[in-house]
Amino acid sequence: MPQITINGRPLEFEQGQNILEVALNHEIEIPHYCWHPSLSVVANCRICLAEVWAPNPRNDNKLEPIPKLLPTCQTPAGDGQVVFTDSPKAIANQKSVMEYLLINHPVDCAVCDQAGECLLQDYSYQYGRSQARFAEQKIKQPKKDLGPHVLLYADRCIMCTRCVRFAREITGTGEITIEGRGAHEQIDIFPGIPLDNELSANVIDLCPVGALLDKDFLFQQRVWFLKKTPSIDGITCSGDNIFLEHNKGVVYRMKPRTNLEVNRYWITDEQRYGWHFIHDENRLRLPMIRGEQPYEDVEAPLAYEAAYAKVNDKLDAAAGVLALISPMLACEDAYSLGTFITSHDAKATFGVGPVPMEGEDKTFKDGYTMYAEKAPNARGVRRVLTKIAGTVHEYDAFLSALRSTSADHAVIITGNYPSEWVTQELLDALGDRFVVLIDTLPNKLVERADVVVPGATWAEKAGTFENVNNRLQAFERAIDPADYSKSESQIALDLLAARLGERPQRYNAANMRQQMARQHGLTEFMTEVHVPAGEDEVESDMQLVEL
Repeated sequence: MPQITINGRPLEFEQGQNILEVALNHEIEIPHYCWHPSLSVVANCRICLAEVWAPNPRNDNKLEPIPKLLPTCQTPAGDGQVVFTDSPKAIANQKSVMEYLLINHPVDCAVCDQAGECLLQDYSYQYGRSQARFAEQKIKQPKKDLGPHVLLYADRCIMCTRCVRFAREITGTGEITIEGRGAHEQIDIFPGIPLDNELSANVIDLCPVGALLDKDFLFQQRVWFLKKTPSIDGITCSGDNIFLEHNKGVVYRMKPRTNLEVNRYWITDEQRYGWHFIHDENRLRLPMIRGEQPYEDVEAPLAYEAAYAKVNDKLDAAAGVLALISPMLACEDAYSLGTFITSHDAKATFGVGPVPMEGEDKTFKDGYTMYAEKAPNARGVRRVLTKIAGTVHEYDAFLSALRSTSADHAVIITGNYPSEWVTQELLDALGDRFVVLIDTLPNKLVERADVVVPGATWAEKAGTFENVNNRLQAFERAIDPADYSKSESQIALDLLAARLGERPQRYNAANMRQQMARQHGLTEFMTEVHVPAGEDEVESDMQLVEL
């Protein structure tokens, strides 16, 4: 393979890569603002300029310096090149660029939402001067409301044009433009055309400084307090990789996690802002038994004990069991519930809950696809229940089976949808049967069910989803379940333990996948599940002085 030397390190690369890509692939930092791997190369921020020496074919391939500094984001890597980003000429350029970018910048880091994850802040510390030499009046730019999700603080903008290129090259909607010239140049939207496409909020992630900000997250939390938990989109079938960012049990924002095989660098606005139901003030928090006085918070263990006893007694007495398993649940949840239900009725009837559909699939210019199916794991639930029961009904077929069975059958239903999902057809089909509901939000079934057990959202548990392309992906628990709610897997384990008079096991997603492979031949959950890579811990370079 061809070889290039960057800052004294010989590195192999593939033809077609630019110098910056080669450096980043080998964990050599070269400062850059305007370059992004998914966007066209414009080389307009100029901070990545480096000193390049290259073999001269006109002089027996002797290594000679190229007279001017070259942008590493735009210069193809060549065999035998020697690159310096730490030479006196390169360092002088870095300091000059940083000084230029900060001339009209307000330097309001103390009140900026981007503080703590701002490249202007980081590079100023690493590559800039220790003090400003500009003593003139700064040019003030206005704040602008670009659309339903994005605010522009124009005086913080460094004109990297990432947002402009995103709107033109990824979404193809082109709402963002550049107006003005020189120091008065600024980002704006075309008159009467707000930034309101399905991926609009991705420009917030693309912005390397604090110019484009999220209205939903504005002034909510300092980013250094947030913990990032790798997760999977729990709202649609895309399987998009995400980070749930939270602090003290509260989720504050969702951001895309790069995965070139699934969602590249993006998520939809629907996903980004669809998690708020996790903290809905009306969440179901304690078990309820119809006709009995609700338990108080301090009596939560007694509430669960009574609910579990009621469920097991009624299922034992029933002629059979029908179970509607939601496509919003993880594969492990479906397996745990299926195992518990078949312990009561080996011939139980299983169905997959309604799969919401909205609009049509849409593929954007770079290949990212937004899906109409609004359930994260319909395929995974079918996969697991098929192994357990053999036959799994779709929603309409399940309703037909429900209508055709006698009234002495019991029904178990799970929900976990982010919004109202219960249909009148389901309520009518239930008749007078004994009904157990495991759900997260109030709905029409809560009043009808004989026993209600509060479930946990996907952010409050670990598990596996199977996306539209049959890719199995594990996700981790970000926060603890709300109050006394539990994951469906834990509820199933508790119910089984209560029936057998044993001490309940503590749910562990990895152990459950091993059990699925060992007991029901679901070996793909040991060999094909994509587990998120661990995050490297960043060590602070701040010097601590003992007082």
